[in-house]
Amino acid sequence: MEIYGVILVILSLAALVFFAYRGVSIIILAPTLAVATFLAEGIFLGQTYGFAVLTETFMKGMSDYVFNYFLIFLLGAVFGKLMDATGCAKSIAEVISRRLGGGLAVMAVILSCALLTYGGVSLFVVVFAAYPIAASLFRQADIPRKFLPAAIAAGAFTFTMTALPGSPQIQNAVPMKYFGTDVYAAPILGIIASVLMFLLSYLWLSFRIKRAKARGEGYGEDQAALSETQEKLPSIWLALLPILLVLVINLVMSKFLFPAMDLSYVKDVFGKDPASLTGNWSLIAALLISLIVCLLCNLKRLKGRKMTTVNEGIESSFSAIMNTAMVVGYGSVIKTLGAFTTIKEAIVGISDNPLVADAVSTSVLAGVTGSASGGLSIALEALGADLMAMASAMNISPEVLHRIASIASGGLDTLPHNGAVITLLAVTGSNHKKSYLDICICTVVIPTITVILCILLGTIGVC
Repeated sequence: MEIYGVILVILSLAALVFFAYRGVSIIILAPTLAVATFLAEGIFLGQTYGFAVLTETFMKGMSDYVFNYFLIFLLGAVFGKLMDATGCAKSIAEVISRRLGGGLAVMAVILSCALLTYGGVSLFVVVFAAYPIAASLFRQADIPRKFLPAAIAAGAFTFTMTALPGSPQIQNAVPMKYFGTDVYAAPILGIIASVLMFLLSYLWLSFRIKRAKARGEGYGEDQAALSETQEKLPSIWLALLPILLVLVINLVMSKFLFPAMDLSYVKDVFGKDPASLTGNWSLIAALLISLIVCLLCNLKRLKGRKMTTVNEGIESSFSAIMNTAMVVGYGSVIKTLGAFTTIKEAIVGISDNPLVADAVSTSVLAGVTGSASGGLSIALEALGADLMAMASAMNISPEVLHRIASIASGGLDTLPHNGAVITLLAVTGSNHKKSYLDICICTVVIPTITVILCILLGTIGVC
């Protein structure tokens, strides 16, 4: 039975990857495969529960995820939309690109995308905002445009998404619930990982570009002309203000304000540990205040489209959180299967080191689902308590568990079927054949190498 169950889970996960890559909506795919897999095991055991698994297991897992993270998705999406619509995102990218342009075009692209992502701007917004400036820089430096997607991905999809302490991205927020941490968890480990990912990505792209130029390759022709409209952008300081507010408010509230408050009522009235909630509260407050400031400082630029912009951000948050929540609901069903206990024991049994189990489970599930946040949520929902117990026995800080899980989620997630990768290639007018190798090195191989190093450092007490 165990072998049958394991094969069933593997086939189900393979089907999820295959059909998602073929363009089937995850909102249809996740519940269909979840119920089909559960029923297939039930038929073998002579126990079928019909719709109960859909309404009581799948929907509960999905709704719990929405309950925990909807406000972060909502405020993050509106904030990102405002940064885009007001020109703040483009202003930041343009200033960094202009200061570092020419011979440092690749570094300029990576840093501009990194700053936007670290400031809370959605990865998808970063792609759209940075592409015109990045393309102009690459054209001026005559760098082959096939490397443009990897440069954007290196800045937006890696260290500022998962490793750099304080990042408001959801991949850095999810572990807070399971480990009672905040977004600044394991700062030394996070900074080391960030520097390593940045340097290795930059060196790899520089090496590849040098070889391509030696073969006589140049920028080439754009498939479509870029817009060259000379819109009046906000000053760099006005553009940076909302991003700085996100970081400062988050830090002050999570490290100073909430720890100084008497939050015993949370335990008494709501039955929750305050430490598991204050990380979310800090991030929600920081995003809310920052988006209000961004809106108020740019009322003239948003004349006649304030509510349209806010509404667009709200609408985009629905699809973003529902896609991830559906994957989490799928994981909730899979983890009820008898075979999942075998799989769980195999993952935990890979090593006595909880950091290894943490990284392997998160990486594998992020790769299978094509979603860093989805894989991270499934892994921690299933293994979070076990990992905490193992870490406690080895005197490993929960903060290190947080940072390893977050970094690991940003490795195998960007396999070819990942939605952000597909969007990036479409926006930049490239394809997998031309550009995926370099995307893979920057967002899969280098983060995987980084998480291995971080496991070694975390085990010896670096946090």
